[in-house]
Amino acid sequence: MARTFRRARTTHPISELNVTNLIDLAFTLLIIFMIATPLIQQEQTIPVNLPSQSKQTQEKPPSDTVFQSVSIDRAGTFYLGSQRVTLTELSSALAGYAAKPKQPVIRIRADLTLQWQKVVLLMDEIKKHNLTKITFDTQAP
Repeated sequence: MARTFRRARTTHPISELNVTNLIDLAFTLLIIFMIATPLIQQEQTIPVNLPSQSKQTQEKPPSDTVFQSVSIDRAGTFYLGSQRVTLTELSSALAGYAAKPKQPVIRIRADLTLQWQKVVLLMDEIKKHNLTKITFDTQAP
């Protein structure tokens, strides 16, 4: 005669919370922020005192828009992104951007105390290469 020694199982609700998925999400967000933060702060390493403008709403650019920043500091030095360049190097880089099928938007970041002749010189170089999408960076008051 065979006997079974099983106990009767009762179903009870699980009182524990599975946090594995939450930990995975937290680490994923941490990695994203660790990668994105240096990219955001990269332009802010060039000391440029931007001019201010009145506060107003701005429309968002399309998501596929590519931006390339050109900065001019107080001394009149040109920077392409965060790299210091001469005017001839800048001109050749602008020629490369003009050759692309989808031209980037050129963001001009000029210091407030800079002589405008440097900005006009930069605008002439941009126009020489038929780049038509230009923005000026300003700061909110």
